[in-house]
Amino acid sequence: MLKKINVKDIKQGMYLQEICGSWMQHPFWKKSFALTDPKDVKTLQECGIHEVWIDTGKGLDIEAIVHAESEEESSRKVADNLQTANSDVKPVPRISLQEEVAQARKIHGKAAQAVTSMFQEARMGKALQLVEIVTLVDEINLSISRNPEAFLSLSRLKNKDNYTYLHSVAVCALMIALGKQMNLDPSLMKDLGMAGLLHDVGKMMVPDDILNKPERLSDEEFTVVKSHPLQGWEMLKLSEGAGAMALDVCLHHHERVDGTGYPHRLSGDSLSLFARMGAVCDVYDAITSNRCYKAGWEPAEAIRKMAEWQEGQFDKTVFHAFVKTIGIYPSGTLVKLKSDRLAVVIQQSEKSLLTPVVKVFFSTKNNAPVQTETIDLAHAKDSILSAEDPLKWGFDLRKLTGI
Repeated sequence: MLKKINVKDIKQGMYLQEICGSWMQHPFWKKSFALTDPKDVKTLQECGIHEVWIDTGKGLDIEAIVHAESEEESSRKVADNLQTANSDVKPVPRISLQEEVAQARKIHGKAAQAVTSMFQEARMGKALQLVEIVTLVDEINLSISRNPEAFLSLSRLKNKDNYTYLHSVAVCALMIALGKQMNLDPSLMKDLGMAGLLHDVGKMMVPDDILNKPERLSDEEFTVVKSHPLQGWEMLKLSEGAGAMALDVCLHHHERVDGTGYPHRLSGDSLSLFARMGAVCDVYDAITSNRCYKAGWEPAEAIRKMAEWQEGQFDKTVFHAFVKTIGIYPSGTLVKLKSDRLAVVIQQSEKSLLTPVVKVFFSTKNNAPVQTETIDLAHAKDSILSAEDPLKWGFDLRKLTGI
Protein backbone atom coordinates (compact mmCIF):
# COMPACT_ATOMS: atom_id res chain seq x y z
CA MET A 1 0.00 0.00 0.00
CA LEU A 2 1.33 3.44 -0.95
CA LYS A 3 1.25 6.27 1.58
CA LYS A 4 2.54 9.84 1.30
CA ILE A 5 4.24 11.02 4.49
CA ASN A 6 6.28 13.96 5.72
CA VAL A 7 10.05 13.41 5.55
CA LYS A 8 10.34 13.98 9.29
CA ASP A 9 8.40 10.71 9.76
CA ILE A 10 10.59 8.47 7.59
CA LYS A 11 12.80 5.89 9.27
CA GLN A 12 15.28 3.20 8.40
CA GLY A 13 13.56 0.06 7.12
CA MET A 14 10.92 1.84 5.07
CA TYR A 15 10.71 1.33 1.31
CA LEU A 16 10.84 4.62 -0.56
CA GLN A 17 8.57 4.46 -3.59
CA GLU A 18 9.00 8.04 -4.77
CA ILE A 19 10.51 11.34 -3.64
CA CYS A 20 8.10 14.27 -4.04
CA GLY A 21 10.39 16.77 -5.70
CA SER A 22 12.46 17.53 -8.76
CA TRP A 23 15.62 15.56 -9.51
CA MET A 24 17.97 18.50 -8.92
CA GLN A 25 16.61 19.00 -5.40
CA HIS A 26 18.09 15.85 -3.89
CA PRO A 27 21.07 13.52 -4.52
CA PHE A 28 19.08 10.31 -5.09
CA TRP A 29 18.80 9.35 -8.76
CA LYS A 30 16.86 6.11 -8.10
CA LYS A 31 13.09 6.45 -8.05
CA SER A 32 12.50 3.59 -5.57
CA PHE A 33 14.78 1.99 -3.00
CA ALA A 34 14.85 0.54 0.51
CA LEU A 35 16.01 2.90 3.26
CA THR A 36 18.74 0.74 4.75
CA ASP A 37 21.35 3.43 5.49
CA PRO A 38 20.72 5.95 8.30
CA LYS A 39 22.77 8.48 6.30
CA ASP A 40 20.13 8.37 3.54
CA VAL A 41 17.40 9.10 6.08
CA LYS A 42 19.35 12.10 7.36
CA THR A 43 20.04 13.38 3.83
CA LEU A 44 16.37 13.16 2.86
CA GLN A 45 15.35 15.10 5.93
CA GLU A 46 17.89 17.86 5.28
CA CYS A 47 17.87 18.34 1.47
CA GLY A 48 14.67 20.42 1.23
CA ILE A 49 12.28 17.62 0.26
CA HIS A 50 9.03 17.78 2.24
CA GLU A 51 7.19 14.55 1.41
CA VAL A 52 7.83 11.05 0.10
CA TRP A 53 5.73 8.05 -0.94
CA ILE A 54 6.43 4.79 0.89
CA ASP A 55 5.30 1.27 0.01
CA THR A 56 4.22 -0.47 3.21
CA GLY A 57 4.10 -3.80 1.37
CA LYS A 58 7.87 -3.69 0.85
CA GLY A 59 9.04 -2.00 4.03
CA LEU A 60 8.05 -0.68 7.43
CA ASP A 61 4.73 1.10 7.93
CA ILE A 62 4.21 4.36 9.78
CA GLU A 63 3.22 4.58 13.40
CA ALA A 64 -0.50 4.93 14.11
CA ILE A 65 -0.18 8.55 15.23
CA VAL A 66 1.64 9.66 12.06
CA HIS A 67 -0.43 11.38 9.37
CA ALA A 68 -0.32 9.84 5.90
CA GLU A 69 -2.11 10.63 2.67
CA SER A 70 -3.57 7.92 0.47
CA GLU A 71 -3.30 7.74 -3.32
CA GLU A 72 -7.00 8.61 -3.59
CA GLU A 73 -6.61 11.72 -1.42
CA SER A 74 -3.54 12.84 -3.33
CA SER A 75 -5.23 12.30 -6.71
CA ARG A 76 -8.22 14.34 -5.60
CA LYS A 77 -6.03 17.24 -4.50
CA VAL A 78 -4.11 17.17 -7.79
CA ALA A 79 -7.37 17.14 -9.78
CA ASP A 80 -8.67 20.13 -7.81
CA ASN A 81 -5.39 21.98 -8.37
CA LEU A 82 -5.45 21.39 -12.12
CA GLN A 83 -9.13 22.26 -12.34
CA THR A 84 -8.28 25.64 -10.83
CA ALA A 85 -5.70 26.13 -13.57
CA ASN A 86 -8.32 25.15 -16.14
CA SER A 87 -10.56 28.09 -15.24
CA ASP A 88 -10.60 31.24 -17.32
CA VAL A 89 -8.67 29.84 -20.30
CA LYS A 90 -8.33 32.56 -22.91
CA PRO A 91 -8.14 31.86 -26.66
CA VAL A 92 -4.82 32.79 -28.26
CA PRO A 93 -4.61 33.67 -31.98
CA ARG A 94 -2.22 31.31 -33.77
CA ILE A 95 -1.44 29.76 -37.11
CA SER A 96 -1.77 26.01 -37.51
CA LEU A 97 0.81 23.62 -36.07
CA GLN A 98 1.55 22.25 -39.54
CA GLU A 99 2.31 25.74 -40.87
CA GLU A 100 4.80 26.53 -38.10
CA VAL A 101 6.64 23.22 -37.65
CA ALA A 102 9.08 23.61 -40.57
CA GLN A 103 10.10 27.12 -39.55
CA ALA A 104 10.32 26.15 -35.87
CA ARG A 105 12.56 23.20 -36.77
CA LYS A 106 15.04 25.50 -38.53
CA ILE A 107 15.13 27.92 -35.60
CA HIS A 108 15.52 25.10 -33.11
CA GLY A 109 18.42 23.63 -35.07
CA LYS A 110 20.23 26.97 -35.17
CA ALA A 111 19.62 27.55 -31.48
CA ALA A 112 20.95 24.10 -30.58
CA GLN A 113 24.17 24.68 -32.52
CA ALA A 114 24.69 28.17 -31.11
CA VAL A 115 24.08 27.17 -27.49
CA THR A 116 26.28 24.08 -27.77
CA SER A 117 29.14 26.17 -29.17
CA MET A 118 28.69 28.91 -26.57
CA PHE A 119 28.55 26.51 -23.62
CA GLN A 120 31.55 24.51 -24.81
CA GLU A 121 33.60 27.70 -25.05
CA ALA A 122 32.43 28.62 -21.54
CA ARG A 123 33.67 25.24 -20.34
CA MET A 124 37.10 26.14 -21.73
CA GLY A 125 37.08 29.36 -19.74
CA LYS A 126 36.28 31.72 -22.61
CA ALA A 127 33.92 34.69 -22.23
CA LEU A 128 30.35 34.12 -23.36
CA GLN A 129 29.55 35.56 -26.80
CA LEU A 130 25.88 36.58 -26.71
CA VAL A 131 25.37 38.56 -29.93
CA GLU A 132 24.18 35.58 -32.01
CA ILE A 133 22.08 34.31 -29.10
CA VAL A 134 20.10 37.55 -28.88
CA THR A 135 19.06 37.22 -32.53
CA LEU A 136 18.01 33.60 -31.99
CA VAL A 137 15.88 34.56 -28.97
CA ASP A 138 14.03 37.04 -31.21
CA GLU A 139 13.35 34.25 -33.71
CA ILE A 140 12.16 31.89 -30.95
CA ASN A 141 9.86 34.63 -29.66
CA LEU A 142 8.29 35.04 -33.10
CA SER A 143 7.80 31.27 -33.46
CA ILE A 144 6.11 31.09 -30.05
CA SER A 145 3.84 33.98 -31.11
CA ARG A 146 2.81 32.16 -34.29
CA ASN A 147 2.17 28.78 -32.61
CA PRO A 148 3.86 27.93 -29.29
CA GLU A 149 3.25 24.18 -29.56
CA ALA A 150 5.45 23.77 -32.63
CA PHE A 151 8.66 24.96 -30.95
CA LEU A 152 7.77 23.58 -27.51
CA SER A 153 7.16 20.12 -28.98
CA LEU A 154 10.52 20.21 -30.77
CA SER A 155 12.17 21.27 -27.52
CA ARG A 156 11.26 17.93 -25.96
CA LEU A 157 13.41 16.07 -28.48
CA LYS A 158 16.68 15.65 -26.63
CA ASN A 159 18.83 12.79 -25.37
CA LYS A 160 21.25 12.21 -22.51
CA ASP A 161 24.18 13.46 -24.59
CA ASN A 162 22.76 16.83 -25.67
CA TYR A 163 20.48 17.39 -22.67
CA THR A 164 22.42 20.23 -21.03
CA TYR A 165 22.42 22.33 -24.20
CA LEU A 166 18.89 21.60 -25.44
CA HIS A 167 17.48 21.99 -21.92
CA SER A 168 18.56 25.63 -22.09
CA VAL A 169 16.84 26.10 -25.46
CA ALA A 170 13.67 24.50 -24.07
CA VAL A 171 13.60 26.69 -20.96
CA CYS A 172 14.11 29.74 -23.18
CA ALA A 173 10.98 28.86 -25.16
CA LEU A 174 8.99 27.95 -22.04
CA MET A 175 9.87 31.27 -20.37
CA ILE A 176 8.70 33.22 -23.41
CA ALA A 177 5.48 31.20 -23.74
CA LEU A 178 4.77 31.58 -20.02
CA GLY A 179 5.42 35.33 -20.20
CA LYS A 180 2.90 35.66 -23.01
CA GLN A 181 0.34 33.62 -21.06
CA MET A 182 0.82 35.93 -18.08
CA ASN A 183 0.30 38.99 -20.31
CA LEU A 184 3.69 40.45 -19.41
CA ASP A 185 4.91 43.46 -21.37
CA PRO A 186 6.05 42.34 -24.86
CA SER A 187 9.30 44.24 -24.32
CA LEU A 188 10.23 41.68 -21.63
CA MET A 189 10.09 38.66 -23.95
CA LYS A 190 13.70 38.99 -25.13
CA ASP A 191 14.96 39.22 -21.54
CA LEU A 192 12.82 36.23 -20.51
CA GLY A 193 14.22 34.20 -23.38
CA MET A 194 17.81 35.16 -22.58
CA ALA A 195 17.24 34.28 -18.93
CA GLY A 196 15.96 30.84 -19.90
CA LEU A 197 18.79 30.27 -22.34
CA LEU A 198 21.49 31.17 -19.81
CA HIS A 199 19.98 29.88 -16.55
CA ASP A 200 22.09 26.69 -16.46
CA VAL A 201 25.37 27.98 -17.86
CA GLY A 202 26.99 27.28 -14.48
CA LYS A 203 26.69 23.55 -15.16
CA MET A 204 29.63 23.97 -17.51
CA MET A 205 31.72 24.23 -14.35
CA VAL A 206 30.40 20.93 -12.93
CA PRO A 207 32.49 17.88 -13.95
CA ASP A 208 30.63 15.50 -16.29
CA ASP A 209 31.33 12.52 -14.05
CA ILE A 210 29.31 14.22 -11.31
CA LEU A 211 26.63 15.74 -13.53
CA ASN A 212 25.94 12.39 -15.21
CA LYS A 213 26.64 10.04 -12.32
CA PRO A 214 24.03 7.23 -12.36
CA GLU A 215 24.29 6.45 -8.65
CA ARG A 216 23.50 8.42 -5.52
CA LEU A 217 25.70 11.50 -5.23
CA SER A 218 27.90 11.87 -2.17
CA ASP A 219 27.32 14.90 0.03
CA GLU A 220 30.42 16.51 -1.48
CA GLU A 221 29.26 15.81 -5.05
CA PHE A 222 25.78 17.16 -4.34
CA THR A 223 27.37 20.34 -2.97
CA VAL A 224 29.28 20.70 -6.26
CA VAL A 225 26.05 20.30 -8.28
CA LYS A 226 24.30 22.89 -6.12
CA SER A 227 27.11 25.35 -6.81
CA HIS A 228 26.08 25.78 -10.45
CA PRO A 229 23.68 28.74 -9.95
CA LEU A 230 26.40 30.79 -8.25
CA GLN A 231 29.05 29.70 -10.75
CA GLY A 232 26.77 30.68 -13.62
CA TRP A 233 26.04 34.04 -12.01
CA GLU A 234 29.77 34.72 -11.69
CA MET A 235 30.23 33.92 -15.39
CA LEU A 236 27.33 36.10 -16.51
CA LYS A 237 28.57 39.08 -14.49
CA LEU A 238 31.60 39.15 -16.78
CA SER A 239 29.61 38.71 -20.01
CA GLU A 240 28.59 41.71 -22.05
CA GLY A 241 24.89 41.54 -22.92
CA ALA A 242 23.71 39.45 -19.97
CA GLY A 243 21.03 41.59 -18.35
CA ALA A 244 19.79 41.79 -14.78
CA MET A 245 16.98 39.29 -15.40
CA ALA A 246 19.36 36.65 -16.74
CA LEU A 247 21.62 37.09 -13.70
CA ASP A 248 18.63 36.85 -11.34
CA VAL A 249 17.14 33.71 -12.93
CA CYS A 250 20.54 32.03 -13.21
CA LEU A 251 21.21 32.58 -9.50
CA HIS A 252 17.73 31.84 -8.14
CA HIS A 253 16.03 29.21 -10.33
CA HIS A 254 16.55 26.55 -7.64
CA GLU A 255 15.05 28.61 -4.84
CA ARG A 256 11.62 27.63 -3.47
CA VAL A 257 8.82 29.89 -2.31
CA ASP A 258 8.98 28.31 1.17
CA GLY A 259 12.67 29.20 1.58
CA THR A 260 14.13 25.68 1.45
CA GLY A 261 15.82 25.99 -1.95
CA TYR A 262 19.36 27.02 -2.85
CA PRO A 263 21.77 28.81 -2.91
CA HIS A 264 20.36 31.54 -0.61
CA ARG A 265 17.16 29.99 0.81
CA LEU A 266 15.09 32.96 -0.37
CA SER A 267 11.33 32.87 0.05
CA GLY A 268 8.13 34.78 -0.65
CA ASP A 269 8.55 38.31 -1.97
CA SER A 270 12.34 37.97 -1.79
CA LEU A 271 12.07 36.01 -5.03
CA SER A 272 11.39 37.96 -8.21
CA LEU A 273 8.56 36.97 -10.50
CA PHE A 274 11.13 35.97 -13.11
CA ALA A 275 12.99 33.64 -10.73
CA ARG A 276 9.67 31.98 -9.86
CA MET A 277 8.94 31.54 -13.55
CA GLY A 278 12.38 30.08 -14.13
CA ALA A 279 11.90 27.56 -11.33
CA VAL A 280 8.72 26.14 -12.89
CA CYS A 281 10.08 26.05 -16.46
CA ASP A 282 13.37 24.46 -15.37
CA VAL A 283 11.70 21.67 -13.37
CA TYR A 284 9.16 20.82 -16.08
CA ASP A 285 11.74 20.41 -18.82
CA ALA A 286 14.14 18.55 -16.51
CA ILE A 287 11.62 15.92 -15.40
CA THR A 288 10.26 15.35 -18.93
CA SER A 289 13.76 14.75 -20.35
CA ASN A 290 15.63 11.45 -20.50
CA ARG A 291 18.85 11.48 -18.51
CA CYS A 292 21.60 8.89 -18.20
CA TYR A 293 20.31 8.05 -14.71
CA LYS A 294 16.55 8.40 -15.17
CA ALA A 295 13.91 8.19 -17.91
CA GLY A 296 11.83 11.34 -18.26
CA TRP A 297 8.18 11.42 -17.32
CA GLU A 298 5.56 11.88 -20.00
CA PRO A 299 4.30 15.52 -20.11
CA ALA A 300 0.87 14.84 -18.59
CA GLU A 301 2.41 12.84 -15.74
CA ALA A 302 4.97 15.60 -15.13
CA ILE A 303 2.22 18.21 -14.81
CA ARG A 304 0.38 16.01 -12.28
CA LYS A 305 3.59 15.46 -10.29
CA MET A 306 4.30 19.19 -10.21
CA ALA A 307 0.73 19.88 -9.10
CA GLU A 308 1.27 17.38 -6.29
CA TRP A 309 4.47 19.10 -5.06
CA GLN A 310 3.42 22.66 -5.84
CA GLU A 311 2.75 23.74 -2.26
CA GLY A 312 5.94 25.32 -0.96
CA GLN A 313 7.95 24.75 -4.13
CA PHE A 314 6.26 26.87 -6.80
CA ASP A 315 4.38 30.13 -6.82
CA LYS A 316 0.73 29.09 -7.23
CA THR A 317 -0.17 31.86 -9.70
CA VAL A 318 2.88 31.15 -11.85
CA PHE A 319 2.27 27.40 -11.79
CA HIS A 320 -1.38 27.76 -12.85
CA ALA A 321 -0.32 30.08 -15.68
CA PHE A 322 2.25 27.47 -16.72
CA VAL A 323 -0.44 24.77 -16.86
CA LYS A 324 -2.49 27.08 -19.09
CA THR A 325 0.62 27.52 -21.25
CA ILE A 326 1.25 23.86 -22.03
CA GLY A 327 -2.02 22.16 -21.04
CA ILE A 328 -3.12 19.49 -18.60
CA TYR A 329 -2.55 17.11 -21.50
CA PRO A 330 0.40 18.80 -23.27
CA SER A 331 0.93 18.29 -26.98
CA GLY A 332 2.58 14.94 -27.64
CA THR A 333 0.67 13.20 -24.84
CA LEU A 334 -0.77 9.76 -25.64
CA VAL A 335 -4.33 9.53 -24.31
CA LYS A 336 -7.00 6.86 -24.10
CA LEU A 337 -10.51 8.01 -24.98
CA LYS A 338 -13.79 6.79 -23.54
CA SER A 339 -14.51 5.33 -26.98
CA ASP A 340 -11.68 2.79 -26.37
CA ARG A 341 -9.42 4.51 -28.88
CA LEU A 342 -5.89 5.86 -28.49
CA ALA A 343 -5.00 9.33 -29.68
CA VAL A 344 -2.09 11.75 -29.47
CA VAL A 345 -2.66 15.35 -28.41
CA ILE A 346 -1.62 17.69 -31.19
CA GLN A 347 -2.93 21.06 -30.02
CA GLN A 348 -4.60 22.73 -27.07
CA SER A 349 -8.24 23.78 -27.31
CA GLU A 350 -9.36 27.38 -26.95
CA LYS A 351 -12.19 26.29 -24.63
CA SER A 352 -10.70 23.99 -21.99
CA LEU A 353 -7.39 22.38 -21.05
CA LEU A 354 -9.33 19.14 -20.61
CA THR A 355 -10.50 19.03 -24.23
CA PRO A 356 -7.47 19.37 -26.55
CA VAL A 357 -7.32 18.61 -30.25
CA VAL A 358 -6.23 14.98 -30.75
CA LYS A 359 -5.33 12.62 -33.59
CA VAL A 360 -7.05 9.23 -33.16
CA PHE A 361 -5.13 6.26 -34.63
CA PHE A 362 -5.73 3.00 -32.69
CA SER A 363 -8.58 0.90 -31.29
CA THR A 364 -7.85 -0.73 -27.91
CA LYS A 365 -11.03 -2.79 -28.25
CA ASN A 366 -9.86 -4.41 -31.50
CA ASN A 367 -6.14 -4.01 -30.74
CA ALA A 368 -5.65 -2.67 -34.24
CA PRO A 369 -4.92 0.61 -36.02
CA VAL A 370 -7.84 2.70 -37.27
CA GLN A 371 -7.93 5.39 -39.92
CA THR A 372 -6.36 8.53 -38.43
CA GLU A 373 -8.83 11.24 -37.57
CA THR A 374 -8.31 14.68 -36.02
CA ILE A 375 -10.89 15.53 -33.36
CA ASP A 376 -11.40 18.70 -31.37
CA LEU A 377 -12.66 17.24 -28.10
CA ALA A 378 -14.24 20.59 -27.21
CA HIS A 379 -16.83 19.83 -29.92
CA ALA A 380 -17.06 16.02 -29.66
CA LYS A 381 -19.02 13.51 -27.62
CA ASP A 382 -15.81 11.61 -26.89
CA SER A 383 -13.50 12.58 -24.00
CA ILE A 384 -10.18 11.66 -22.39
CA LEU A 385 -10.24 8.73 -19.99
CA SER A 386 -6.53 8.68 -19.09
CA ALA A 387 -3.02 9.60 -20.17
CA GLU A 388 -1.01 6.59 -21.36
CA ASP A 389 2.65 5.60 -21.55
CA PRO A 390 3.75 5.29 -25.22
CA LEU A 391 6.39 2.70 -24.25
CA LYS A 392 3.68 0.44 -22.87
CA TRP A 393 1.97 0.47 -26.28
CA GLY A 394 5.13 0.58 -28.41
CA PHE A 395 4.22 3.66 -30.46
CA ASP A 396 6.49 6.31 -31.97
CA LEU A 397 4.38 9.41 -31.43
CA ARG A 398 6.72 11.61 -33.48
CA LYS A 399 5.48 9.96 -36.66
CA LEU A 400 1.90 10.74 -35.69
CA THR A 401 2.45 14.36 -34.69
CA GLY A 402 4.77 15.22 -37.57
CA ILE A 403 7.23 16.86 -35.16
